[in-house]
Amino acid sequence: MKLTAFTDYSLRVLIYLAAQPGRRSTIAEIAKAFNVKENHLTKVVHFLGKAGLLANVRGKGGGLNLALAPEDVVLGRVVRQTEGADTPAECFGEEPSLGRCCIEPVCRLRPVLHEAVEAFYAVLDRYTLADLARNRQSLANILFVDRRPGPREGLAS
Repeated sequence: MKLTAFTDYSLRVLIYLAAQPGRRSTIAEIAKAFNVKENHLTKVVHFLGKAGLLANVRGKGGGLNLALAPEDVVLGRVVRQTEGADTPAECFGEEPSLGRCCIEPVCRLRPVLHEAVEAFYAVLDRYTLADLARNRQSLANILFVDRRPGPREGLAS
């Protein structure tokens, strides 16, 4: 199963925020860290906020942070929300397709693919955002390069 870019970006935003808990971040900071366009992340952040995963604060001093503790964010749930309906093959669709497969009434592929999708989600359901952010310091060393104090910052005059 291939995840959409929307799901990929959603997971990246969550990892970024989990890597520095308690601190608000901006879409611009996250976009810069991952080298993606801000307009892509704007849609993602809006969705994650509506889904109850992010707390989005507008205005001066605003930004994004996690609405839940990282251990409460189950990866399977996030992927289900961002991916929508699972359609690994045309016959999984809700609506009848124009080129409906002629063997659909007797086909045995559909249950096999259904089982595969269930197994995929079963693995994701075993992990949380906390599992992805256990290496918080290593993530911070990569993601927050621009936030580290320079050689002169923090020195007494």
